[in-house]
Amino acid sequence: MNIQEIEAKRHRHVGPNLSVSYRKPLHIVRGEGQFLYDPEGNAYLDMVNNVCHVGHCHPRVVQAGQEQMAVLNTNTRYLHEHLVNFAERLAGTLPDPLEVCYFVSSGSEATELALRLSRTHTKRTDMIVSDHAYHGSTGNCVDMSPYKFDGKGGQGAPPWVHKAMAPDVYRGPYKADDPEAGKKYAAHVGELIADARANGREIAGFIIESMISCGGQLIPPDGYLEEVYRIVREDGGVVIADEVQVGFGRAGTHFWAFETQGVVPDIVTLGKPIGNGHPLAAVITTPEIAASFDNGMEYFATFGGNPVSCAIGLAVLDVIEDEGLQENARVVGEKLLKDTAALMEKHALIGDVRGWGLFVGIELVRDRATLEPASEEAYTVIEKMRDRQILLSTEGPHYNIIKIKPPIVFSEKDADHFVTHLDEVLTEMADSSHGRR
Repeated sequence: MNIQEIEAKRHRHVGPNLSVSYRKPLHIVRGEGQFLYDPEGNAYLDMVNNVCHVGHCHPRVVQAGQEQMAVLNTNTRYLHEHLVNFAERLAGTLPDPLEVCYFVSSGSEATELALRLSRTHTKRTDMIVSDHAYHGSTGNCVDMSPYKFDGKGGQGAPPWVHKAMAPDVYRGPYKADDPEAGKKYAAHVGELIADARANGREIAGFIIESMISCGGQLIPPDGYLEEVYRIVREDGGVVIADEVQVGFGRAGTHFWAFETQGVVPDIVTLGKPIGNGHPLAAVITTPEIAASFDNGMEYFATFGGNPVSCAIGLAVLDVIEDEGLQENARVVGEKLLKDTAALMEKHALIGDVRGWGLFVGIELVRDRATLEPASEEAYTVIEKMRDRQILLSTEGPHYNIIKIKPPIVFSEKDADHFVTHLDEVLTEMADSSHGRR
């Protein structure tokens, strides 16, 4: 089928609010490593797919799934070594006392389960979320996602959701040069808890991505998570680290992004990279919280923890370790961050470059003093880079942030290729702007 035929069928039979990337949609038929290919064999450098974590169609991951699928795939009501081996292996990557695993099929399902665990353990209902956050597509997940409920079609936060100020040291009131910025942002969470209590409500927990993706590719300031965790726990709540988009070595220096701030959450949600594109996700918590959840009501997920999913999950862990991909994320990420930041001297459109490992955000502004978002310009950059066969996307409240979250096989050569083309695109845009004047 050609693109027009696919678009026509999609328009007729697929929900209209399922969006397509780019002004000229791409027809992708194959993936390998950090590249996607169209029917003509043109290769596109994929810099946004944080799902195929160890590379599109990694042969070891594909083989693990194929071999197990040919033998057995069933639910967890039967004993199988893949389930216990994967749970043990996964828990072994996390600090104590995080050692009890629940397997599900998506990050949204993981968030739903984390909410249930929090409420059952604390016997409370309310949750605190970070402004502009996104935690999934189910009903409760959307209710906990300002990225959705404050956007088009949203109806605002429900009464049980309390929205904390995002720890944004570029746009927020406390800047990167303030050594107390972390504690100051955390103090707002304490104020939310006090306000909730004054209105007869109690907080069950606080959920936040360890590095904030949809909220603008934000790296929380030093001490933020430590202080927030302390404040929430002192009030009797639990803290949930959403690692769905940022875990599994993407940070480079650490396997889990929350470790970059020296904290240990009560519950961790995992998804996307855990199965390298296979529908797999997990929740990991403490024995104490798991004991509270074991209240007589059985927990069961039909596909969670099936042998095929566990075989794939084990293969992903093997590949990350055997191919040194966490270290690759560190080395390549540091180079990408440094070389991209160097473009700020040449291009005033770049207001900020931030990141950790292979998690990078480039914020575009029309004025570095007023921080006026350059949303239209960001869209233009994305489209021009697409024409150069480099795939990017925008993020953040104003969609003026170029997000970079490639498969962690992304190389130094790829980083050079990206920086060269971004420099050329920004130069073209500046020259065009001067010409119009």
